[in-house]
Amino acid sequence: MNNSYIIDLAGVADRTELHDRIEQGMQVPEWYGRNLDALYDVLTEPRFGGGCLICFIGCSEIGEGMKRYLSAMKQMCKAACEENHGLTIEFLD
Repeated sequence: MNNSYIIDLAGVADRTELHDRIEQGMQVPEWYGRNLDALYDVLTEPRFGGGCLICFIGCSEIGEGMKRYLSAMKQMCKAACEENHGLTIEFLD
């Protein structure tokens, strides 16, 4: 892998905190809009292709109110991986 990122989601209670952790754990550009559409745009950039691994850990410990958002994020990440060959994203408990 050219780049790898591990982002711990354990205890994330809201979207703001989730996007804070993404910003801290990855090299996102200044224009990152802190929502799933903006994350998709980041993940489909060429720099995240060609052997990049992003691993979200602690997913089972995410706040109860975030379960639906996490599900939507997983679907978006699947689409980003299909678009950006060489990008691998894993969600681990």
